[in-house]
Amino acid sequence: MNVKRIFGAVLTILGIIGLIYAGYGFVNHSLHSRELIVAGIIGLIFFVSGIGLVKNTKDES
Repeated sequence: MNVKRIFGAVLTILGIIGLIYAGYGFVNHSLHSRELIVAGIIGLIFFVSGIGLVKNTKDES
C-alpha cells in the first residue's frame, strides 16, 4: 500500500477524534474552553490534511 494514503487515513482518524473531543466538551459546557478550542482547531487541521492526502494520492498497484 501507499505510505501517503496510510498516513492520510491516520491523520483523518486523529482529526475525527479531536473534533469529537472538542464537540463533546462544548456540549457538556466544560470549563477548559481554551483547551477545547485548540483541540478543535488541531483536529480540523488533521482532518482536512488527511482527507487531502487520501484524495490526491494516486493508487498505484
